[in-house]
Amino acid sequence: MAVAFRWVLLGLVGGLGAGCASHPPAPVSAASADYRYIIGPGDNVQVIVWRNPELSMSVPVRPDGLITGPLVEDVPAMGKTPTDLARDMEKVLGTYIRDPVVTVIVTGFVGTQSEQIRVIGEAAKPQALPYRQNMTLLDVMIAVGGLTDFADGNGATVMRANAEGSKQQYSVRLTDLIRRGDISANVDMKPGDVLIIPQSWF
Repeated sequence: MAVAFRWVLLGLVGGLGAGCASHPPAPVSAASADYRYIIGPGDNVQVIVWRNPELSMSVPVRPDGLITGPLVEDVPAMGKTPTDLARDMEKVLGTYIRDPVVTVIVTGFVGTQSEQIRVIGEAAKPQALPYRQNMTLLDVMIAVGGLTDFADGNGATVMRANAEGSKQQYSVRLTDLIRRGDISANVDMKPGDVLIIPQSWF
């Protein structure tokens, strides 16, 4: 009975391994040269109004994606680039002052949920991370503190949306990258990626 159970268990594990192997390896290069940061709830934005310091402000983006300040109420910030938000602020302030010139600087980064990198499973500190230009798998693993002792690092996958909006799953080699120093296992991350780190069976 014990022998039969062992063969069943080995068959299940083998099937899981074959399933992981069916995913194509993640592309080494995936970063977009024209990427622009998108403001999200929880970000802190500094709004500078030239020659009108009394209208300048540093405010957080509320959970509903809006900001409020002197002479402006409930201006949508979520989903916009800093430049887009600056132009919107100029239109609003133009009602009160002549030819306002506004600059928006993001000083605290969270990002929109759709652009965050999410790490789930057997990471030391699973979490959501704000994406930044040229972010790699190694950057992500440093941020989450590496793998747990129970992680199947080379069985990890990245879930990524393609240009058509459907999801594609890619295999990545975290154990080779982190514990064996194989830098060839390092790959670019993209906004919205989900890194899934399974538990090892042995």
